[in-house]
Amino acid sequence: MVRISAVLPAFNEQDNIVEAIEEVGAVAADCCSEYEIIVVDDGSSDRTNELVVHMAESDPRVRLVEHERNQGYGAALHSGFSAAQYEWVFLTDADRQFVISELVGFIPLCDRYDLILGYRNPRRDPFMRRLNAFGWNLLVNMLFGYTARDIDCAFKLFRRSVFDNTVVRSRGAALSAEFLVRSRRAGHRFLEKGVSHRPRGFGSATGAKPAVIVRAFRELIAFWLALRQERIRERKG
Repeated sequence: MVRISAVLPAFNEQDNIVEAIEEVGAVAADCCSEYEIIVVDDGSSDRTNELVVHMAESDPRVRLVEHERNQGYGAALHSGFSAAQYEWVFLTDADRQFVISELVGFIPLCDRYDLILGYRNPRRDPFMRRLNAFGWNLLVNMLFGYTARDIDCAFKLFRRSVFDNTVVRSRGAALSAEFLVRSRRAGHRFLEKGVSHRPRGFGSATGAKPAVIVRAFRELIAFWLALRQERIRERKG
């Protein structure tokens, strides 16, 4: 059995967070020798923070990482991954759109792979979100070569050492893309596996906001330029 740090980024998820933590905890207790649940509260203005604090008081395996102000999804991921203590990091969102019990099918793969990436099969989001995601995945795979079928799917299991040894500068929505591109370039072993996806029940997604999209494109282009310079330096050797 493996030891897992489950990372749940959360922004105004008061209607989901308690059930999300309980669901992750119930599954992790069955398939992990040890686990922790790290909730990254990205500057929520509702009761998300308060509810996590209350749960952490009764269960030391629940940890809270706080952002005083909203810094964006990528920043929340980076804070959560950086706080992870165990050998494997499991990412899932606090919005409860994934069936956490499917983590059980990922665990036996840990001996053969460094990153096990879920892809939503099928994706249960509104049409415009699916269209935006299709365009984003297509762009990343065109710019950097094949990276993943569902780059931003929030159901990933990977070795913490992969993240520790990967320099990721993006802090917006491009963080996942940069992390996966750099991990592939480093030669880590990948597997993609379909996972169930549910429509969001409570709260609202923020990924389609214009400011979020603009920041993602800026970071992606900055990463592409940086990677070009790195390749030039490598050739000059």
